[in-house]
Amino acid sequence: MAIAVVASGTQTATIGTEHTLATSTTGKTYVLVVDTVNMANADILELRLYTIVLAAGAEGLAYIATFSNVQSTKIKYSVPVPANISCKATLKQVAGTGRAYPWALLSID
Repeated sequence: MAIAVVASGTQTATIGTEHTLATSTTGKTYVLVVDTVNMANADILELRLYTIVLAAGAEGLAYIATFSNVQSTKIKYSVPVPANISCKATLKQVAGTGRAYPWALLSID
């Protein structure tokens, strides 16, 4: 089993905006990794993964996690999400001061 970086970068959040980090259309299993080291008290962050079940289907939410305030465990991993059509990773900060979040979308082959 090999792990590959599909895409990576740093996203500076705009409060209330869902930022698309990456979209992949290769059938694989995906894991979103985000570093929350910059979070402070009163910050609320949502991480999401969307997939499509059938080729003619609509994109739907497959995973969401919410984190609040300063995090003692800084690195966050989503659950592995298998996607045969598409996988889209997003980040949304809903409260606090917009922070910079280093991230990577990984694939497991």
